[in-house]
Amino acid sequence: MSANAFAGAQLTIDLDAIVANWRSLGTRLKKGSQVAGVVKANAFGLGIEAVAPALYAAGCRKFFSASLDEGIALRAILPESRIYVFSGPLPEEAEEFSRQRLIPVLNDLGQIDTWRAQYSAGNGSKDRQTAVLHVDTGMSRLGLPANELACLVAEPERLHGLNITYIMSHLACAEERDQAMNRAQLLEFKAALRSLNADRIPAKASFANSSGIFLGADYHFDLARPGAALYGLNPTPGRPNPMAEVIRLEGKIRQVRHIDTGRSVGYGASHVVTRPSRIATVPVGYADGYLRSASNQANAYIRGVQAPIVGRVSMDMITLDVTEISAEFTQPGAPVDLIGGAYPVDAFAADSGTIGYEILTSLGQRYRRCYIENGKERAAFK
Repeated sequence: MSANAFAGAQLTIDLDAIVANWRSLGTRLKKGSQVAGVVKANAFGLGIEAVAPALYAAGCRKFFSASLDEGIALRAILPESRIYVFSGPLPEEAEEFSRQRLIPVLNDLGQIDTWRAQYSAGNGSKDRQTAVLHVDTGMSRLGLPANELACLVAEPERLHGLNITYIMSHLACAEERDQAMNRAQLLEFKAALRSLNADRIPAKASFANSSGIFLGADYHFDLARPGAALYGLNPTPGRPNPMAEVIRLEGKIRQVRHIDTGRSVGYGASHVVTRPSRIATVPVGYADGYLRSASNQANAYIRGVQAPIVGRVSMDMITLDVTEISAEFTQPGAPVDLIGGAYPVDAFAADSGTIGYEILTSLGQRYRRCYIENGKERAAFK
């Protein structure tokens, strides 16, 4: 019997769509540019054990994770891939980075010194001195700030012995195509590349995230790092989504109640019906990552007909107003489309006051998870 065989909802994850999205993004890059796969946060919550091998089988060889732990987990799944870790090494982590053949993204002078010391002390083989250098151009979180970049330019010996394969930065507002900061960051990144001197650091460059790919060839450089677009989120908000849909969340009605005018629904009596109504309960709640902020805001669909969420989302349940839907289709056990199809994840996120990233990474473990691969459906890993 598959995991969660009697779950109140099924989450279907289309690996074929993820692969198609990866390939589609590659066709949008300028000639010579490559496309990596960002699989941090358990492949945006969709299951790294399934997603990473599917991308690898399609030809993806470069993967990005967020932390050392994620990199270690990915290395066990993909022993031959090139795995980059965004957070870079603390001194106590450097040896494990080397042991796991992980490529750190060096975000400050301290990390540069740590990684160089790992090899100066004879703790790593020469072929494992590879790293990525991250220059901050406006995010003001990870990456060398201007003063540390200036220090590195003045003291290039700090990189002696290291194989810097890419110099990268990260766009802050790429999903807003006309945002002036995109161009400002691009100019700052190009200036940083010039100041680091190509003959001294003969590295390639990486700049574009998912939305950055759609800003045009000036932003592509040598390696793009898409994440959200791989998983079907729209990298071009306000325009039709160019990516294939990846997830579908379907629940089942557990009970239907007939209630009279003036009766309330759910905790806090936040919804009071103004007519005789039929209220359907579906066993999905915020413990499953179905956000409480969806209360009285989001919708579900039954046979293509909208069924508004009424009352608060609770830990294990949501309640839907199904008064306008035929009773034939709202019996206990009847299917309900919660996310996907007529209600894409970005639309659900907007109605819930958040973004698709949070929805995907919040999807819980109580769902029965199924994967579509090579056109066939299979159960999730146990």
